Amino acid sequence: MLIQVLLVGLLGLVLGGVVNLLADDLPARRSPHFPPRYPDDTPRPPTAWLGITAFLFGKRSSPGDAKLSWRYPLTELLTAGLMIIALLSALDDPNMTPLQFIFWEIYMVIFALIIVIDIEHRLILFVVIIPACVIAVIDAAVTNYGATAGDALIGGLLGFGVFFVLYLGGFAFTYVMSQVRGRKITEVAFGYGDVMLITFSGLILGWQPLLLAMFITVVLGALGAMIYLISRSLIGSRYSMFTALPYGPYIVVGTLLMLLFATEITAILT
Repeated sequence: MLIQVLLVGLLGLVLGGVVNLLADDLPARRSPHFPPRYPDDTPRPPTAWLGITAFLFGKRSSPGDAKLSWRYPLTELLTAGLMIIALLSALDDPNMTPLQFIFWEIYMVIFALIIVIDIEHRLILFVVIIPACVIAVIDAAVTNYGATAGDALIGGLLGFGVFFVLYLGGFAFTYVMSQVRGRKITEVAFGYGDVMLITFSGLILGWQPLLLAMFITVVLGALGAMIYLISRSLIGSRYSMFTALPYGPYIVVGTLLMLLFATEITAILT
């Protein structure tokens, strides 16, 4: 098992480098280019293609002193960590098939990319989520594990419906508050990317596990908001009521818990 963990971890670091590459280019609406570049658009040498190796070998900065942020090695570690967790969960499941495991690892990379872009840019991009939904539909259609094709489609529709209502409610609330305050407010509680992300979650999980995933997401989102408010208060910084907070990571965590640990989570909550 140790060898499997090491191999998956190394693959995760490499794919984390790909995630970093996509997280640099996709939000800027440009095609991914290789080799990776420093913030000043200088090509990075091979020893700096990964954030971890760039930091280890003293290649963090370009000749013009443009430095890579800590996001690069942390993203690679995040991707590798998610892939290892998926591996360990799969090894404990006697019903796991090699094909399903491959789908799981693909989801880990997609989720890492979604988390990074949402935290940095408050965006969940269609260019990421639409192919992800297609992969989830293929997964449900060709594997005999988890949600059936019918359950996956119902889960996707359920997730879309619930969060689309919340999305519209956020717009209505923002409109009312704009009228009350006499100034335009552009931030909303849920973006349409969140609607599409929970649709992706429903396609992965099926409708029944999705219900618990949405419950977990809401609880984690509320806790995250409370922690944010308390931390802002402790450092003496004022909080604006309409400050945008990324919701995608909470959806991802709720989905991962129900994807990888559904039996344990269900036992705890019931």
